[in-house]
Amino acid sequence: MDSPRGAVVIEDDQDIRELINVVLNQSGFDVHAVDSGVDGVEAVRRHNPAVVTLDLGLPDIDGFEVARRIRLFSDCYIIMLTARGDELDTLLGLETGADDYLTKPFRPRELRARVGAMLRRPRVGIASGSAGSAGSGGSAGSAGSAAEDFDRLNHRVPASGDVDSATRRVPPSDVEGQGDRPGSLGHSGLVLDGAARTAELDGAELELTRTEFDLLAAMLESGSLVRTKAELVRRLRGDGYHGGAYVNDSDERTIEVHMANLRRKLGDDPRSPRWIKTVRGVGYKLVV
Repeated sequence: MDSPRGAVVIEDDQDIRELINVVLNQSGFDVHAVDSGVDGVEAVRRHNPAVVTLDLGLPDIDGFEVARRIRLFSDCYIIMLTARGDELDTLLGLETGADDYLTKPFRPRELRARVGAMLRRPRVGIASGSAGSAGSGGSAGSAGSAAEDFDRLNHRVPASGDVDSATRRVPPSDVEGQGDRPGSLGHSGLVLDGAARTAELDGAELELTRTEFDLLAAMLESGSLVRTKAELVRRLRGDGYHGGAYVNDSDERTIEVHMANLRRKLGDDPRSPRWIKTVRGVGYKLVV
């Protein structure tokens, strides 16, 4: 079954599992809860949820391996939950495909807010039960057609309160041979197709997570403008670059990790970048 408001909870602690179940149920999700990694992977395969909460310390296989297996066939949002506060765990979690990370104990309100922020991000649906790479689609529901979603992402169709007049779109004609592809963003051999949610580098498809794809799209749409980490956090939440949502150090650190993963997949050297340049003490900008 494919539920646009479905959620899978993978947690071996019964009390925490029931708490998350209640929080997500109150948020309108159809929740399926399991207590092991193997059962969790199967539950995601069976129910094709929009959101998965994933404990790292599971009794059979750890959360990192569960995330890797899920990413082979699903583009759901993954929030890792763990009692570990080590920065290395955060890095590994995001590298294996997680979209966000919460350390136990967490406040139910924070979990609810983070899930809500994820689902506000523009998404293009994939067919029920279809396997896809992280950069090729998503099961989280978003209103409108694929073209409308990508137009909104590029500020050609303003979403409510999400208009940044300073943002410019990098024209597809910047990429040789890709100027006739409608709805695409291109720059220096890199092409993002918003309708298909695919990214190509010099003709080869990139395997990007949802967050990496959205982050790269944000950089391309911004052109030569510098984006702070806080702006990118808000942009990925769907609040617009200049929304009023609070951004903490952990949120900004998450952007740094996602950016490092994105650069690694692009083969981009931060010391001599081809696509994304770090503006020290400020944020990031596209190399133009």
